[in-house]
Amino acid sequence: MIAIAVHHLNKAFGEKTVLKNVCFSVEGGTVFGLLGPSGAGKTTVMKLLTGQIKRDGGTVKVFGTDPKTLTGADRKTFGIMMDQFGLYDRLSCFQNLRVFAKIYGISDSEIRDALAKVGLAGEAKTPAYRLSKGMASRLRLARAFMIDPKILFLDEPTSGLDPETASEMHEMILAEKKKGKTVFLTTHSMAEAEKLCDRVILLHGGSIVEQGHPRELCCRYDRSRRIHLRLKDGRELTLPHDVSAIETIAEGLDSGSIAAMHTSEPNLETVFMELTQKELSA
Repeated sequence: MIAIAVHHLNKAFGEKTVLKNVCFSVEGGTVFGLLGPSGAGKTTVMKLLTGQIKRDGGTVKVFGTDPKTLTGADRKTFGIMMDQFGLYDRLSCFQNLRVFAKIYGISDSEIRDALAKVGLAGEAKTPAYRLSKGMASRLRLARAFMIDPKILFLDEPTSGLDPETASEMHEMILAEKKKGKTVFLTTHSMAEAEKLCDRVILLHGGSIVEQGHPRELCCRYDRSRRIHLRLKDGRELTLPHDVSAIETIAEGLDSGSIAAMHTSEPNLETVFMELTQKELSA
């Protein structure tokens, strides 16, 4: 099942073209990543998919519906987490969620469930201004989870978080995937994309420069094609990545002399830099 279908998407703000002929599709029940540095057009794509702004050209369908014609019932199937969707500083965590719960007809018990799901059950009465950055991100995620959506749109969900908190967020996202939810996220973190995403697109200057499974892309741009061995005696060997290496590797495995072995594929950051001469984290 195709959850999202985008064909020849274009968007400009005044004289500035932000998206040019963008095409991609997202399989339902997968985690899809939109990668690119700040200013690449990632957030604009998300706003177009969720009906927050109108496109200038092309077609967009989310579960078969054009975002321009979304009804209230349609929006209840979307869980959205964006920095632009701020928190009410003086309201407690519970009260923040209750503002939106009233719009969607969600009960107080469901609010408590959402807080528990993101590890904020004990912070229900805490004002938002007292939350750490990680806790505030959890609260935004709880707001997205609260409606039990079919699809989650997450804009830079772990930006600025410490590694431990980011890892916990990753586990929450993967848990939603296991339930059959579709997750569309933007990120400039190569490690995050490799851990979470079934498929990614690399966006640069408003255009897609490459797309595919993270491992597939790394293999596709493996120019050196080498196998690196670290032996238990401290020596390191570099072998061609072809059948000529089989005998050496087999002997090493049989004798137990190999401590570590890895191939030479680049990471997504390196692939992006090769294609654009620009860092993902720029």
